[in-house]
Amino acid sequence: MWPFSVKTKLGTLVVVSVFITTGLLMIAVRTQTELRFITVFSVIATLLITQFVAHSLTAPLDEMNAVARSISHGDYTRRVRENRRDELGDLAQTINRMADELEAQDSRRKELVANVSHELRTPIAGLRAVLENIVDGVTEADPETMRTALRQTERLGRLVETLLDLSRLDNGVVPLKKRRFEVWPYLAEMLKEANMVASARAGIASGSGGHTRKDVHLHLDVHPPELTAHADPERIHQVMANLIDNAVKHSPPHGRVTVRARPGQAPDSLDLEVLDEGPGIPRSEWHRVFERFNRGAVRSPHGPGSDGGTGLGLAIARWAVDLHGGRIGVAESERGCRIRVTLPGLPSSPS
Repeated sequence: MWPFSVKTKLGTLVVVSVFITTGLLMIAVRTQTELRFITVFSVIATLLITQFVAHSLTAPLDEMNAVARSISHGDYTRRVRENRRDELGDLAQTINRMADELEAQDSRRKELVANVSHELRTPIAGLRAVLENIVDGVTEADPETMRTALRQTERLGRLVETLLDLSRLDNGVVPLKKRRFEVWPYLAEMLKEANMVASARAGIASGSGGHTRKDVHLHLDVHPPELTAHADPERIHQVMANLIDNAVKHSPPHGRVTVRARPGQAPDSLDLEVLDEGPGIPRSEWHRVFERFNRGAVRSPHGPGSDGGTGLGLAIARWAVDLHGGRIGVAESERGCRIRVTLPGLPSSPS
């Protein structure tokens, strides 16, 4: 197609029409041809040229209209041909990008329904089996049986909490309650809780599934020991719990997960890292790690007793960090995966 804009084509049409009419009039004057014949020939020639140009402009619009109608009916597979280098070509690219995004969102929505259905079905089935055995007299309502039922209930609670966090993420209704706190006891208590929950209740209460990894060693590295930070402890707990949960799930048997904390550049700012010894994340996937429902390139977690989760944990972690105005991302690591979190701390006072 012509590498001209629509305005240029329309302007050319007007110029050509005037040129044809003027030329025919000059021919009529020189040859003494009747004016009515010249007028008829001029009109016919102008209409033919106009029809040609109009068809080149309306044909892609008809195609775009058909594709837009299909998208409105839920068919995101159709695309507009991008064979023009003008405004209509730009519009075709925009429509195709919109269709790609809608198709991706529809795929993520279906994946969410499948993930949530799967996550709900397993604990509900287990809880129902335990209760049916108790009602039928097959088993007694002893502490061990009730602990089994409790584990299934807690798994349901974690999933519901994850969905609630996702709803808050979309609506942006979660305020921050920042305060200064000591980092060492805060993280130490979090790791202690994680170890206790993994041993007693088969899973870290992190929000995206659970695991039974009792073979992974959790190590805390805070320097200096008196390090303090200024942030919302509840939201940072949410971030670190999801990062630790993800690191433990992808750790090899008897692996090691390190939680590292260092002071940032600003007052009460904080740099956090979670390192594991798993397969790591390919560089091509770094930009997608924190997208919703993304489970990464590794199809199944390495450690025994792990599950795939819902793919929401890291998305929620990024949301909580963004609320603080901080940054989260994958960092270079010689082995495994390293996730780095930077929290800004107190705003700098104007001089």
